[in-house]
Amino acid sequence: MNAILIHGMGRTRASLLLLARRLRRHGLQPHVFGYRTRGAFETAVTHLTRTITTTTQGQPFILIGHSLGTVIIRAALPQLTVQPAACFFLAPPSTVCKAARTFSPNPLFRAATREMGNLLATEHFMASLPVPTVPVTIYAGTAGPHGRFSPFGNELNDGLLTLSEVALGTFPVVQVPTLHPFIMHSPFVAADIARRTANV
Repeated sequence: MNAILIHGMGRTRASLLLLARRLRRHGLQPHVFGYRTRGAFETAVTHLTRTITTTTQGQPFILIGHSLGTVIIRAALPQLTVQPAACFFLAPPSTVCKAARTFSPNPLFRAATREMGNLLATEHFMASLPVPTVPVTIYAGTAGPHGRFSPFGNELNDGLLTLSEVALGTFPVVQVPTLHPFIMHSPFVAADIARRTANV
């Protein structure tokens, strides 16, 4: 089955190559989608939609996104003629998170992330994203700091997002002992995606 992989903010296609290699060993056919994280959001959505159509040619496929990549997937889903068999969201910002609220007023953050960073901090935009109608599995990192001196308090987190910030509806959340930037490198994530894909 085809697997389209979409990277997160500030990252490139290279960040998903290890995951792609592991998925290939599990029998999937990975395709890593690249976009400019400092570019226009709608441009990335349109490009992804066209890439999916061209790559899959009507054949079954799954979508795998990391962080901002999951937001782009959710925006693209209604535009797809053929829906994916399933989606796998790695550390997805499912709501405006505390980190986005904290950093969005910073001029350096705004300059570095431009439109996409601003959208992640916009309540109306995040609330307007379509909820997938296909099966979704969410992977949440839990290796972030927690406790008395943590900005996250006692809530489990990946160093950027808490468990409550990645949760989306009733979709299952799988906890992974890793940090936000590295969750796609977990061998468990690759194996679990392959196992779940075999059942869809």
